[in-house]
Amino acid sequence: MANEDCSTLYVGVTSDLYKRVWEHKNGKYPKSFTSKYTLHKLVYYEGFHSIEEAIAREKQIKGGSRIKKEKLIDKINLARKDLFKEIETW
Repeated sequence: MANEDCSTLYVGVTSDLYKRVWEHKNGKYPKSFTSKYTLHKLVYYEGFHSIEEAIAREKQIKGGSRIKKEKLIDKINLARKDLFKEIETW
């Protein structure tokens, strides 16, 4: 998740991407990091077959530098557009 100008990034894991992004966009948890920094744009996502794989990947991404995160985003979303519309049809 990112704010409008992508100056702040958030990495998380969920078993229901559509629902979780909707919650971020609609401020379901007003005291959360994503609400505090207005992180309402889905700029990157990956899918996994198991929660263990997803958690391991989350830790790997979180442990990387911002430059690594930006390069990862750029591989699939150079324009940094909101990808939420892509997952709405799942």
